[in-house]
Amino acid sequence: MLILRGLLPGDREQALAAHAELARENVDFLLDYDVGVDWAGYLALLSRQHGGIDLPAGRVPADLLAAVQGDDIVGRVSIRYELNDMLALIGGHLGYAVRPGYRRRGHAGRIMALALPRLAARGIDSALVTCAADNVASRKAIEGAGGAIDGEVELLPGYVTLRYRVPTA
Repeated sequence: MLILRGLLPGDREQALAAHAELARENVDFLLDYDVGVDWAGYLALLSRQHGGIDLPAGRVPADLLAAVQGDDIVGRVSIRYELNDMLALIGGHLGYAVRPGYRRRGHAGRIMALALPRLAARGIDSALVTCAADNVASRKAIEGAGGAIDGEVELLPGYVTLRYRVPTA
């Protein structure tokens, strides 16, 4: 059974391995992770982000949650409870990643299904979720959660981001 939970002190090794795996695809698994900060410091940063405390300019209250099955971290989700200008354009309320070795098992859809009620609990009825137009797996996960196309954005020539609205309840 897949669950979402905050990162724990004992997650360091698996989380750093996931971070390295996804870095090969230019994806940050551990958002805002700085190799110069110890793990306890990083967990404290995530706690402050959750509470919206001491956020840098342009940042919003958010949770970074591990998607865990058994003892394995299979992915993560970033849940943004507010949208700044960039998030409202292409980032959205949810950003998820699944480790390469755990893909094609329905984890992305399950992560989204577990994350959406957290947005609903904050009064967000319709989540903005985006993905690259050529990311078929993400498109299927978003559409499987009830996502409806709300437009597209092309910030760079040839790189199209699809915008979806997904009901949270």
